[in-house]
Order: sequence, then structure tokens, then C-alpha cells
Amino acid sequence: MLKHRTKLTHSLALAVVGAFALAACGSDGSDPAASSSSAAGGHEAEQQSATPRLALSYDGGVLVYDADTLEQVADIPVEGFLRLNSADNGRDVFVSEPDGFHVLDMGTWTRRHGDHGHHYTTQPQMTEMRFGGTKPGHVVSFDDRLTLFSDGTGEVTVVEPVELAQGNAKSTSYTVPEAHHGVAVARGDGSLVVTIGNEESRSGIAILDKERHEITRFDQCPGIHGEAAAADGVLTFGCQDGILIVRGNEIRKVDSPDPYGRIGNQAGSADSPIVLGDYKTDADAETEHPNRFTLTDTRTAQLKIVPFDASYSFRGIKRGPGGQALILGTDGALHIFDPETGTQTRTIPVIGAWTEPAEWQEAMPNLFVLDDEAYVTDPATRSLVRVDLDSGEVSQKATLPKETIELTGVTG
Repeated sequence: MLKHRTKLTHSLALAVVGAFALAACGSDGSDPAASSSSAAGGHEAEQQSATPRLALSYDGGVLVYDADTLEQVADIPVEGFLRLNSADNGRDVFVSEPDGFHVLDMGTWTRRHGDHGHHYTTQPQMTEMRFGGTKPGHVVSFDDRLTLFSDGTGEVTVVEPVELAQGNAKSTSYTVPEAHHGVAVARGDGSLVVTIGNEESRSGIAILDKERHEITRFDQCPGIHGEAAAADGVLTFGCQDGILIVRGNEIRKVDSPDPYGRIGNQAGSADSPIVLGDYKTDADAETEHPNRFTLTDTRTAQLKIVPFDASYSFRGIKRGPGGQALILGTDGALHIFDPETGTQTRTIPVIGAWTEPAEWQEAMPNLFVLDDEAYVTDPATRSLVRVDLDSGEVSQKATLPKETIELTGVTG
């Protein structure tokens, strides 16, 4: 299966572009960021406001769309099955190719100058920046750091989003003892939380100090998969029989009520101490269609199982404004829940009913949230739908030229 990202907050994105501007405003008036962008994508144009953009992968490339107008900006050929992850610096997207993480400059950014900013766009383009090794997997944003995990080599790469926004491929790396389908999270104090496993199995996590000496470990989390961050810097990791809560160097496990109760994909929010997770109970199912989800309170270590009227996939659990829990159901509706109570607060019909395919690599509806807007793709109709989460209305639709697989975006 696959991963979910822990998103940087919008304020961090502003901090990134702010630092971007400070680095750009040299004493000689030069702007290295501008020269980097011009070299990567061609002529830049100043805009009245920030220009958010969406990246949509398909078999053979990446489409780039304007998130406000839903107009196509670019079609970039890239070979192979592609995974997409926002770099959460307002500008870049990681494209996972067979040999590592390749950086796509989405061609939109803001330069801060004191109490105001200048907004620019240029043509999106793949850069020369690459990170990691074979079988690139999870990408995590946490504590102003981006942590990339390469399953084929066990390499953990830590990237600074400010440097990345300036076009600098500055990174540090660490390699786990045995390569596996894992995940790692670099923290602000220099420590690293990393999964324990090998090609056959995964059992838990270890916390390493900044010299990469082990501080502590927990190895009673079979099949560990996925991560999320909640309020106050708390991390969670999913198990086949529960979920781990990491607060500082303390690791606590919350058991599922079922012997096999897998919480393999989670979505967190800096605005909420509650983590949204999926919930699967059939260990033998090739493709389970879950009709329940989980809400884990990281303050009290209480796990709540919430029934769901439809089914959903890992591509359809996200967080909204204020930490709302969002699920895109197979009934074609966007369901919004209060994370504290598990009460459904709104249902928004978006697309037609659909069925999750047998293979996760196949095209299926995607949900992505950018500030107070939700975006949904429907491969069956090749459509892209924009939903205003404040009003609860579908505000815009567009027809895509290709059947798309993954969806992410940047704020600009």
C-alpha cells in the first residue's frame, strides 16, 4: 500500500517563501531565486495574487492545472508509474520515479518583502534536483523538514524546504540497517523517528538522536505503516493491531478492539489532537472495502471506531480547515466529520458512485485539500471537481485530457 503525508501548515509555507525572499534580496540587488526559476521554467510573470497549482499524474506524465481556474498549465512527459507528493514549500512537488525522488518546479511562488509579497509564475518544469534511491516511498513534512524514505535502499534523506525553494539540493542522509517499505520523520531537535523492518516484515519504530544513536525503540507494532502528525508535535504510526502515539521520546500503543484491526493510513492536522485513520479487519482480503474509520485522541490515547455508510480508499481520507475529518466515499460524496465527536456535519455530492479497484496502482478517485478548497478527480469521467468547503458547494468542474492517478498541489 502507500503513504500519507503530514502537511506543513500554511504559516510555514509563508515562512518558507519569506526566507526565500530574504535570501533573494542581496546587497547587490540580485535575485538568485529568480535566476533559478528562469533557468528552470523560462520567462516569469508577476501576478496580482498567489497562484495555487495542482499536479495530476497519469501513465506517462504529469498534468499541471491552475487551482483557481481549473485551466491546464502544462503537460510534462515522465516515464513510468509516478507518485506525487507536495514539498509543502508552496512551489515544488516530488515525483517518485523508479530511481528516486525527482523535483518538479510547479512554476509558482511568492517573494516576501517586509510587509508585502510579490507573486510570480513561470512554466512548470522538471528540475535537475533528485534525492534518494530506488523504490522511493513515503514523504513526510514535519518541524520545517522534509523526510524522504527510499524502500529499495533504506536511505532516509532529510531536505530543507527553504533550500529546496531556492533551487538548492541540500540534504543529509542516513541508511537504516535493513531496507524495507518504511517511513521516517526528522524532528526539530535533530532526532529521527524511523521504522524497524526488513523485506519480509516490519515490527515498530526506533528513535535516534542527532548522532543517530538509538534512544529508544518499540517493536510490538506488526506491519507498521503510515504516519501522521497531530497538534503539539505528536506523531502517530499505524499497526495491524492498533496505532502508536509518539510524544517526545515516549512511545505508547493503543490497541485495536479487533485482533486484526489495521490502521495503515492516517491523516493528521496541526489544528487537532485527533488523528483520522482507516480501519481494516480482514487480514486475508486482497482488497478490503472498509465501512468504518478511526479517530485517535493523542491526548488520552482513546481510539474511536466510527461507522461509515459507504466505503473509501486510502486516497480519500484528508483533513480540512480547523482539522475537519474528510472522507471521499464510494457513493461519490464528500463526507465531513467533527473529529472530536465523530459526528457527520455535512455531506456534499461530488461525483458518481464508484468501486475501488483491485490494485492500488490503478486509477481511482482522489481527494486533495488546499486551504479551504477540496479537489476531487474522477477517472471514470476524466473530471476534476473543486469544492468550496466553507459553503459546501461544488464551485467548478473541468474535463481532463487523460485518466489521472494521483493528485497533489502547491499554494504558490
